[in-house]
Amino acid sequence: MDELAARAAALAARRPRQARLRRVGTSRAGTPLWLLSVGHGARQALVVAGPHANEPVGGATVLRLAERVLADPRLTEGADATWNLLLCLDPDGLRRNEGWLSGPYTLGRYFRNFFRPGFLEQPEWLPEGAAAAALPETRALLALQDELKPFFQCSLHGVDVGGGFVELTRDLPGLSRRVAHAAARLGIPRELGPYDTLYWPGLGPAVYRIPPPCPRDLAAAITEAAVESTWYHPHRHGTVTAVVEAPMWGVAAVEDGSPPADRDTALRTVSRTLRQDTRVLERVLTRVRPHLRDVPDAARMLAPVDDYLLVCPGLADAWDPDAGDPVRPLPPLSSAHLAALRIAGRRIAVRTAGLLHQLVARAGHDPAGALPELDGLIDAWCADYHDGCGARWIPVARQVEYQARVVLAAFELAGRSAPAAARTGEPDWGNEPVVPMHRE
Repeated sequence: MDELAARAAALAARRPRQARLRRVGTSRAGTPLWLLSVGHGARQALVVAGPHANEPVGGATVLRLAERVLADPRLTEGADATWNLLLCLDPDGLRRNEGWLSGPYTLGRYFRNFFRPGFLEQPEWLPEGAAAAALPETRALLALQDELKPFFQCSLHGVDVGGGFVELTRDLPGLSRRVAHAAARLGIPRELGPYDTLYWPGLGPAVYRIPPPCPRDLAAAITEAAVESTWYHPHRHGTVTAVVEAPMWGVAAVEDGSPPADRDTALRTVSRTLRQDTRVLERVLTRVRPHLRDVPDAARMLAPVDDYLLVCPGLADAWDPDAGDPVRPLPPLSSAHLAALRIAGRRIAVRTAGLLHQLVARAGHDPAGALPELDGLIDAWCADYHDGCGARWIPVARQVEYQARVVLAAFELAGRSAPAAARTGEPDWGNEPVVPMHRE
Protein backbone atom coordinates (compact mmCIF):
# COMPACT_ATOMS: atom_id res chain seq x y z
CA MET A 1 0.00 0.00 0.00
CA ASP A 2 2.78 2.43 0.88
CA GLU A 3 4.54 1.76 -2.43
CA LEU A 4 1.33 2.32 -4.40
CA ALA A 5 0.70 5.67 -2.74
CA ALA A 6 4.32 6.78 -3.11
CA ARG A 7 4.50 5.92 -6.81
CA ALA A 8 1.20 7.65 -7.55
CA ALA A 9 2.34 10.76 -5.67
CA ALA A 10 5.64 10.80 -7.60
CA LEU A 11 3.79 10.51 -10.91
CA ALA A 12 1.44 13.37 -10.01
CA ALA A 13 4.40 15.53 -8.93
CA ARG A 14 6.19 14.78 -12.19
CA ARG A 15 3.20 15.69 -14.38
CA PRO A 16 1.16 18.18 -12.30
CA ARG A 17 -0.75 19.63 -15.27
CA GLN A 18 -2.08 16.28 -16.39
CA ALA A 19 -2.29 14.24 -13.13
CA ARG A 20 -3.80 14.94 -9.72
CA LEU A 21 -3.88 12.83 -6.57
CA ARG A 22 -6.62 13.36 -4.01
CA ARG A 23 -8.00 11.58 -0.99
CA VAL A 24 -11.58 10.40 -1.54
CA GLY A 25 -12.16 8.52 1.70
CA THR A 26 -10.64 6.65 4.60
CA SER A 27 -10.61 2.96 5.42
CA ARG A 28 -11.83 1.44 8.67
CA ALA A 29 -8.24 1.43 9.96
CA GLY A 30 -7.65 5.04 8.91
CA THR A 31 -5.76 4.44 5.65
CA PRO A 32 -6.43 7.07 2.96
CA LEU A 33 -8.25 6.00 -0.19
CA TRP A 34 -6.31 7.70 -2.98
CA LEU A 35 -7.67 8.64 -6.41
CA LEU A 36 -5.21 9.42 -9.21
CA SER A 37 -6.89 11.41 -12.02
CA VAL A 38 -5.27 11.86 -15.42
CA GLY A 39 -6.57 14.20 -18.14
CA HIS A 40 -9.22 16.91 -18.21
CA GLY A 41 -11.92 15.51 -20.50
CA ALA A 42 -15.63 15.77 -19.83
CA ARG A 43 -16.23 12.02 -20.04
CA GLN A 44 -15.20 10.20 -16.87
CA ALA A 45 -13.70 6.72 -16.68
CA LEU A 46 -13.35 5.09 -13.25
CA VAL A 47 -10.97 2.19 -12.59
CA VAL A 48 -11.12 0.53 -9.15
CA ALA A 49 -8.15 -1.54 -7.96
CA GLY A 50 -7.98 -3.82 -4.95
CA PRO A 51 -11.65 -4.56 -4.22
CA HIS A 52 -10.57 -8.02 -3.04
CA ALA A 53 -7.69 -7.98 -0.59
CA ASN A 54 -5.90 -11.05 -1.96
CA GLU A 55 -5.91 -9.77 -5.57
CA PRO A 56 -3.11 -7.16 -5.68
CA VAL A 57 -2.50 -7.03 -9.44
CA GLY A 58 -4.91 -4.10 -9.90
CA GLY A 59 -2.65 -1.71 -7.99
CA ALA A 60 0.19 -2.30 -10.42
CA THR A 61 -2.26 -2.13 -13.33
CA VAL A 62 -3.58 1.33 -12.43
CA LEU A 63 -0.02 2.66 -12.30
CA ARG A 64 0.66 1.10 -15.72
CA LEU A 65 -2.57 2.63 -17.05
CA ALA A 66 -1.59 6.05 -15.70
CA GLU A 67 1.69 5.91 -17.58
CA ARG A 68 -0.03 4.76 -20.77
CA VAL A 69 -2.66 7.48 -20.60
CA LEU A 70 -0.06 10.18 -19.94
CA ALA A 71 1.94 8.97 -22.93
CA ASP A 72 -1.00 8.83 -25.38
CA PRO A 73 -3.16 11.98 -25.75
CA ARG A 74 -5.67 9.94 -27.77
CA LEU A 75 -6.79 8.39 -24.48
CA THR A 76 -7.50 11.79 -22.88
CA GLU A 77 -7.87 14.79 -25.21
CA GLY A 78 -8.65 12.60 -28.19
CA ALA A 79 -11.40 10.79 -26.30
CA ASP A 80 -12.53 13.85 -24.27
CA ALA A 81 -11.88 11.65 -21.23
CA THR A 82 -10.54 11.85 -17.70
CA TRP A 83 -9.17 8.66 -16.18
CA ASN A 84 -9.90 8.28 -12.46
CA LEU A 85 -7.78 5.52 -10.92
CA LEU A 86 -8.63 4.38 -7.37
CA LEU A 87 -5.39 2.85 -6.10
CA CYS A 88 -6.99 0.36 -3.71
CA LEU A 89 -10.53 -0.05 -2.39
CA ASP A 90 -9.56 -2.32 0.52
CA PRO A 91 -6.16 -1.12 1.74
CA ASP A 92 -6.58 -2.71 5.18
CA GLY A 93 -7.14 -6.11 3.61
CA LEU A 94 -4.25 -5.67 1.20
CA ARG A 95 -1.87 -5.01 4.09
CA ARG A 96 -2.84 -8.39 5.54
CA ASN A 97 -1.58 -10.04 2.34
CA GLU A 98 1.80 -8.33 2.36
CA GLY A 99 3.37 -11.45 3.84
CA TRP A 100 3.44 -13.07 0.40
CA LEU A 101 3.66 -10.03 -1.88
CA SER A 102 7.46 -9.87 -1.84
CA GLY A 103 7.79 -13.50 -2.94
CA PRO A 104 8.95 -16.11 -3.53
CA TYR A 105 5.71 -16.74 -5.40
CA THR A 106 4.72 -20.25 -4.40
CA LEU A 107 1.21 -21.55 -3.80
CA GLY A 108 2.12 -22.61 -0.26
CA ARG A 109 3.45 -19.16 0.64
CA TYR A 110 0.38 -17.51 -0.89
CA PHE A 111 -2.19 -19.59 0.97
CA ARG A 112 -0.35 -19.47 4.30
CA ASN A 113 -0.45 -15.66 4.11
CA PHE A 114 -3.84 -15.37 2.39
CA PHE A 115 -6.50 -13.00 3.68
CA ARG A 116 -9.83 -11.96 2.27
CA PRO A 117 -12.52 -10.60 4.58
CA GLY A 118 -15.88 -12.22 5.11
CA PHE A 119 -18.57 -11.51 2.56
CA LEU A 120 -20.21 -8.73 4.56
CA GLU A 121 -16.88 -6.88 4.82
CA GLN A 122 -16.10 -6.89 1.10
CA PRO A 123 -16.60 -3.29 -0.05
CA GLU A 124 -18.09 -3.92 -3.51
CA TRP A 125 -21.19 -5.71 -2.19
CA LEU A 126 -24.41 -3.96 -1.17
CA PRO A 127 -26.41 -6.80 0.42
CA GLU A 128 -28.96 -4.33 1.85
CA GLY A 129 -28.75 -1.71 -0.89
CA ALA A 130 -26.68 1.43 -1.34
CA ALA A 131 -28.61 3.45 1.25
CA ALA A 132 -27.65 0.96 3.96
CA ALA A 133 -23.97 0.67 3.02
CA ALA A 134 -22.02 0.44 6.26
CA LEU A 135 -18.36 0.21 5.28
CA PRO A 136 -16.57 3.56 4.82
CA GLU A 137 -14.78 2.15 1.78
CA THR A 138 -18.12 1.29 0.17
CA ARG A 139 -19.59 4.70 0.95
CA ALA A 140 -16.53 6.41 -0.53
CA LEU A 141 -16.86 4.44 -3.78
CA LEU A 142 -20.61 5.11 -4.03
CA ALA A 143 -20.01 8.83 -3.51
CA LEU A 144 -17.29 8.81 -6.16
CA GLN A 145 -19.57 7.03 -8.65
CA ASP A 146 -22.35 9.55 -8.07
CA GLU A 147 -19.89 12.46 -8.35
CA LEU A 148 -18.23 11.30 -11.57
CA LYS A 149 -21.19 9.60 -13.30
CA PRO A 150 -18.65 7.61 -15.34
CA PHE A 151 -19.50 6.36 -18.82
CA PHE A 152 -17.11 3.47 -18.14
CA GLN A 153 -16.16 1.73 -14.89
CA CYS A 154 -13.66 -1.07 -14.48
CA SER A 155 -13.15 -3.26 -11.41
CA LEU A 156 -9.76 -4.98 -11.36
CA HIS A 157 -9.68 -8.51 -9.97
CA GLY A 158 -7.21 -11.39 -9.87
CA VAL A 159 -7.81 -15.12 -10.17
CA ASP A 160 -5.41 -16.98 -7.89
CA VAL A 161 -5.53 -20.23 -9.91
CA GLY A 162 -7.15 -20.50 -13.35
CA GLY A 163 -7.44 -18.11 -16.28
CA GLY A 164 -8.45 -14.64 -17.38
CA PHE A 165 -11.98 -13.55 -18.17
CA VAL A 166 -14.22 -10.47 -18.19
CA GLU A 167 -17.69 -9.81 -16.75
CA LEU A 168 -19.84 -6.98 -18.15
CA THR A 169 -23.04 -5.24 -17.11
CA ARG A 170 -23.70 -4.55 -20.81
CA ASP A 171 -22.34 -6.16 -23.95
CA LEU A 172 -19.34 -4.57 -25.63
CA PRO A 173 -19.27 -6.28 -29.05
CA GLY A 174 -15.73 -7.11 -30.09
CA LEU A 175 -14.29 -7.39 -26.58
CA SER A 176 -14.01 -11.18 -26.68
CA ARG A 177 -11.75 -10.95 -29.75
CA ARG A 178 -9.58 -8.32 -28.03
CA VAL A 179 -9.28 -10.48 -24.91
CA ALA A 180 -8.27 -13.47 -27.04
CA HIS A 181 -5.58 -11.42 -28.78
CA ALA A 182 -4.10 -10.05 -25.54
CA ALA A 183 -4.16 -13.48 -23.89
CA ALA A 184 -2.46 -15.16 -26.85
CA ARG A 185 0.28 -12.52 -27.07
CA LEU A 186 1.05 -12.78 -23.34
CA GLY A 187 0.56 -16.49 -22.73
CA ILE A 188 -2.46 -16.03 -20.44
CA PRO A 189 -5.03 -18.87 -20.46
CA ARG A 190 -8.61 -17.70 -20.97
CA GLU A 191 -11.16 -19.21 -18.61
CA LEU A 192 -13.99 -20.53 -20.80
CA GLY A 193 -16.17 -21.78 -17.95
CA PRO A 194 -15.51 -19.85 -14.72
CA TYR A 195 -17.18 -21.03 -11.56
CA ASP A 196 -18.29 -17.42 -10.95
CA THR A 197 -20.30 -17.28 -14.17
CA LEU A 198 -21.70 -20.82 -14.28
CA TYR A 199 -25.31 -19.65 -14.66
CA TRP A 200 -24.61 -16.35 -16.43
CA PRO A 201 -25.14 -15.59 -20.14
CA GLY A 202 -22.06 -15.74 -22.33
CA LEU A 203 -21.15 -12.81 -24.58
CA GLY A 204 -18.35 -14.69 -26.33
CA PRO A 205 -15.43 -16.84 -25.15
CA ALA A 206 -14.18 -15.64 -21.74
CA VAL A 207 -16.67 -12.73 -21.64
CA TYR A 208 -19.86 -12.97 -19.55
CA ARG A 209 -22.91 -10.88 -18.76
CA ILE A 210 -23.44 -9.97 -15.09
CA PRO A 211 -27.15 -10.43 -14.28
CA PRO A 212 -29.06 -7.52 -12.73
CA PRO A 213 -29.27 -7.41 -8.92
CA CYS A 214 -31.41 -10.17 -7.44
CA PRO A 215 -31.41 -10.34 -3.62
CA ARG A 216 -31.17 -13.88 -2.23
CA ASP A 217 -30.06 -15.59 0.95
CA LEU A 218 -26.51 -15.14 2.24
CA ALA A 219 -25.17 -18.43 0.88
CA ALA A 220 -26.43 -17.63 -2.62
CA ALA A 221 -25.04 -14.11 -2.40
CA ILE A 222 -21.59 -15.37 -1.41
CA THR A 223 -21.43 -17.89 -4.24
CA GLU A 224 -23.26 -16.02 -6.99
CA ALA A 225 -22.89 -12.28 -6.22
CA ALA A 226 -26.69 -12.31 -6.44
CA VAL A 227 -27.09 -9.00 -4.64
CA GLU A 228 -26.88 -5.36 -5.55
CA SER A 229 -23.28 -4.24 -5.95
CA THR A 230 -21.16 -1.24 -6.80
CA TRP A 231 -20.85 -2.81 -10.26
CA TYR A 232 -24.48 -1.90 -10.94
CA HIS A 233 -24.89 1.19 -8.76
CA PRO A 234 -23.75 3.68 -11.48
CA HIS A 235 -25.86 1.95 -14.14
CA ARG A 236 -28.42 4.72 -13.61
CA HIS A 237 -25.86 7.16 -15.04
CA GLY A 238 -25.44 5.11 -18.22
CA THR A 239 -22.27 3.43 -16.95
CA VAL A 240 -21.05 0.14 -18.36
CA THR A 241 -18.97 -1.83 -15.84
CA ALA A 242 -16.27 -4.31 -16.79
CA VAL A 243 -14.83 -6.69 -14.18
CA VAL A 244 -11.42 -7.76 -15.49
CA GLU A 245 -9.94 -10.93 -13.99
CA ALA A 246 -6.23 -11.67 -14.45
CA PRO A 247 -4.74 -14.99 -13.21
CA MET A 248 -1.73 -15.38 -10.94
CA TRP A 249 -1.21 -19.10 -11.51
CA GLY A 250 -2.42 -20.14 -14.95
CA VAL A 251 -4.03 -23.50 -15.76
CA ALA A 252 -4.22 -24.52 -19.42
CA ALA A 253 -7.21 -26.84 -18.85
CA VAL A 254 -9.59 -23.92 -18.19
CA GLU A 255 -9.22 -23.04 -21.89
CA ASP A 256 -10.39 -26.47 -23.14
CA GLY A 257 -13.83 -25.94 -24.66
CA SER A 258 -14.19 -29.54 -25.84
CA PRO A 259 -17.00 -31.83 -24.60
CA PRO A 260 -15.91 -33.82 -21.52
CA ALA A 261 -15.30 -37.53 -21.85
CA ASP A 262 -17.31 -38.38 -18.71
CA ARG A 263 -19.07 -35.35 -17.27
CA ASP A 264 -20.93 -37.10 -14.45
CA THR A 265 -17.94 -39.01 -13.12
CA ALA A 266 -15.90 -35.81 -13.01
CA LEU A 267 -18.70 -33.96 -11.21
CA ARG A 268 -19.10 -36.74 -8.66
CA THR A 269 -15.37 -36.62 -7.96
CA VAL A 270 -15.41 -32.82 -7.48
CA SER A 271 -18.46 -33.00 -5.19
CA ARG A 272 -17.13 -35.93 -3.15
CA THR A 273 -13.76 -34.23 -2.71
CA LEU A 274 -15.37 -31.00 -1.54
CA ARG A 275 -17.51 -32.87 1.01
CA GLN A 276 -14.48 -34.76 2.32
CA ASP A 277 -12.37 -31.63 2.57
CA THR A 278 -15.19 -29.79 4.33
CA ARG A 279 -15.58 -32.50 6.96
CA VAL A 280 -11.83 -32.43 7.67
CA LEU A 281 -11.80 -28.65 8.01
CA GLU A 282 -14.92 -28.59 10.21
CA ARG A 283 -13.24 -31.04 12.61
CA VAL A 284 -10.10 -28.89 12.72
CA LEU A 285 -12.14 -25.74 13.33
CA THR A 286 -14.06 -27.40 16.16
CA ARG A 287 -10.77 -28.31 17.84
CA VAL A 288 -9.05 -24.94 17.49
CA ARG A 289 -11.88 -22.43 17.90
CA PRO A 290 -11.92 -22.56 21.75
CA HIS A 291 -8.19 -21.69 21.78
CA LEU A 292 -8.51 -18.61 19.54
CA ARG A 293 -10.41 -16.30 21.87
CA ASP A 294 -7.33 -14.25 22.78
CA VAL A 295 -5.89 -14.08 19.28
CA PRO A 296 -5.99 -10.45 18.05
CA ASP A 297 -8.70 -9.87 15.46
CA ALA A 298 -9.70 -13.54 15.48
CA ALA A 299 -13.32 -12.73 14.68
CA ARG A 300 -12.36 -11.02 11.42
CA MET A 301 -10.17 -13.97 10.42
CA LEU A 302 -12.86 -16.48 11.31
CA ALA A 303 -15.59 -14.69 9.34
CA PRO A 304 -14.37 -15.90 5.93
CA VAL A 305 -13.74 -19.38 7.38
CA ASP A 306 -17.38 -19.55 8.46
CA ASP A 307 -18.50 -18.18 5.08
CA TYR A 308 -16.56 -20.84 3.18
CA LEU A 309 -17.80 -23.70 5.32
CA LEU A 310 -21.35 -22.35 5.08
CA VAL A 311 -21.47 -22.64 1.29
CA CYS A 312 -19.59 -25.91 0.81
CA PRO A 313 -22.49 -28.35 1.32
CA GLY A 314 -24.73 -26.45 -1.09
CA LEU A 315 -22.01 -26.26 -3.71
CA ALA A 316 -21.24 -29.96 -3.43
CA ASP A 317 -24.93 -30.77 -3.91
CA ALA A 318 -25.33 -28.32 -6.80
CA TRP A 319 -22.39 -29.90 -8.65
CA ASP A 320 -23.36 -33.51 -7.89
CA PRO A 321 -25.35 -35.05 -10.79
CA ASP A 322 -27.06 -37.36 -8.27
CA ALA A 323 -28.11 -34.57 -5.89
CA GLY A 324 -28.50 -31.45 -8.05
CA ASP A 325 -31.37 -29.01 -7.92
CA PRO A 326 -34.00 -30.08 -10.50
CA VAL A 327 -35.37 -26.52 -10.56
CA ARG A 328 -31.95 -25.13 -11.46
CA PRO A 329 -29.98 -27.84 -13.22
CA LEU A 330 -26.39 -27.37 -14.31
CA PRO A 331 -25.98 -25.85 -17.77
CA PRO A 332 -24.17 -27.75 -20.54
CA LEU A 333 -20.59 -28.19 -19.39
CA SER A 334 -17.33 -28.26 -21.33
CA SER A 335 -14.02 -29.68 -20.15
CA ALA A 336 -13.12 -26.10 -19.17
CA HIS A 337 -16.10 -25.95 -16.81
CA LEU A 338 -15.08 -29.19 -15.11
CA ALA A 339 -11.52 -27.93 -14.66
CA ALA A 340 -12.84 -24.67 -13.18
CA LEU A 341 -15.12 -26.51 -10.75
CA ARG A 342 -12.26 -28.71 -9.60
CA ILE A 343 -10.14 -25.61 -9.01
CA ALA A 344 -12.99 -23.79 -7.22
CA GLY A 345 -13.72 -26.64 -4.81
CA ARG A 346 -10.06 -26.95 -3.88
CA ARG A 347 -9.76 -23.14 -3.59
CA ILE A 348 -12.39 -22.98 -0.85
CA ALA A 349 -10.67 -25.74 1.10
CA VAL A 350 -7.09 -24.47 0.88
CA ARG A 351 -8.11 -20.88 1.65
CA THR A 352 -9.88 -22.11 4.78
CA ALA A 353 -6.85 -24.15 5.81
CA GLY A 354 -4.59 -21.15 5.23
CA LEU A 355 -6.69 -18.87 7.41
CA LEU A 356 -6.85 -21.45 10.21
CA HIS A 357 -3.09 -21.95 9.95
CA GLN A 358 -2.52 -18.21 10.46
CA LEU A 359 -4.88 -18.10 13.44
CA VAL A 360 -3.23 -21.03 15.21
CA ALA A 361 0.24 -19.63 14.48
CA ARG A 362 -0.76 -16.25 15.90
CA ALA A 363 -2.02 -17.90 19.08
CA GLY A 364 1.60 -18.77 19.88
CA HIS A 365 0.70 -22.28 21.02
CA ASP A 366 -1.10 -25.24 19.51
CA PRO A 367 -2.84 -27.23 22.25
CA ALA A 368 -5.11 -28.88 19.69
CA GLY A 369 -2.14 -30.10 17.64
CA ALA A 370 -3.63 -28.59 14.48
CA LEU A 371 -0.57 -26.97 12.84
CA PRO A 372 1.03 -30.18 11.53
CA GLU A 373 -2.30 -31.31 10.10
CA LEU A 374 -2.97 -27.92 8.49
CA ASP A 375 0.55 -27.85 7.04
CA GLY A 376 -0.03 -31.28 5.56
CA LEU A 377 -3.37 -30.26 4.05
CA ILE A 378 -1.98 -27.06 2.52
CA ASP A 379 1.03 -28.87 1.08
CA ALA A 380 -1.10 -31.67 -0.40
CA TRP A 381 -3.71 -29.34 -1.88
CA CYS A 382 -1.09 -27.00 -3.36
CA ALA A 383 0.67 -30.02 -4.86
CA ASP A 384 -2.63 -31.04 -6.47
CA TYR A 385 -2.90 -27.57 -8.01
CA HIS A 386 0.68 -27.73 -9.27
CA ASP A 387 0.91 -31.37 -10.34
CA GLY A 388 -2.72 -32.35 -10.89
CA CYS A 389 -3.97 -29.13 -12.50
CA GLY A 390 -0.70 -27.91 -13.99
CA ALA A 391 -0.85 -24.52 -12.24
CA ARG A 392 2.09 -22.31 -13.25
CA TRP A 393 3.08 -18.87 -11.93
CA ILE A 394 2.55 -15.99 -14.37
CA PRO A 395 5.12 -13.21 -13.87
CA VAL A 396 3.65 -10.02 -12.43
CA ALA A 397 4.65 -7.95 -15.46
CA ARG A 398 2.60 -10.22 -17.74
CA GLN A 399 -0.40 -10.18 -15.38
CA VAL A 400 -0.32 -6.38 -15.38
CA GLU A 401 0.18 -6.01 -19.12
CA TYR A 402 -2.70 -8.38 -19.88
CA GLN A 403 -5.06 -6.59 -17.51
CA ALA A 404 -4.07 -3.14 -18.80
CA ARG A 405 -4.64 -4.18 -22.43
CA VAL A 406 -8.10 -5.55 -21.65
CA VAL A 407 -9.05 -2.36 -19.76
CA LEU A 408 -7.93 -0.18 -22.67
CA ALA A 409 -9.88 -2.33 -25.14
CA ALA A 410 -13.03 -2.14 -23.00
CA PHE A 411 -12.60 1.63 -22.61
CA GLU A 412 -12.41 2.09 -26.37
CA LEU A 413 -15.45 -0.10 -27.05
CA ALA A 414 -17.49 1.51 -24.26
CA GLY A 415 -16.84 4.92 -25.78
CA ARG A 416 -18.35 3.94 -29.13
CA SER A 417 -21.97 3.70 -28.00
CA ALA A 418 -24.28 5.43 -25.54
CA PRO A 419 -26.58 3.10 -23.57
CA ALA A 420 -30.29 3.67 -23.24
CA ALA A 421 -29.82 4.75 -19.63
CA ALA A 422 -27.78 7.73 -20.75
CA ARG A 423 -30.71 8.88 -22.91
CA THR A 424 -33.59 8.09 -20.58
CA GLY A 425 -32.06 8.31 -17.12
CA GLU A 426 -33.51 4.88 -16.34
CA PRO A 427 -31.64 1.62 -15.78
CA ASP A 428 -31.37 -0.55 -18.88
CA TRP A 429 -31.14 -4.03 -17.43
CA GLY A 430 -31.44 -6.80 -19.94
CA ASN A 431 -32.95 -5.06 -22.98
CA GLU A 432 -30.07 -5.79 -25.32
CA PRO A 433 -29.77 -9.28 -26.82
CA VAL A 434 -27.15 -11.66 -25.44
CA VAL A 435 -25.52 -14.70 -26.94
CA PRO A 436 -26.92 -17.99 -25.57
CA MET A 437 -24.97 -19.31 -22.63
CA HIS A 438 -21.52 -20.74 -23.35
CA ARG A 439 -21.77 -20.54 -27.13
CA GLU A 440 -18.25 -20.34 -28.48
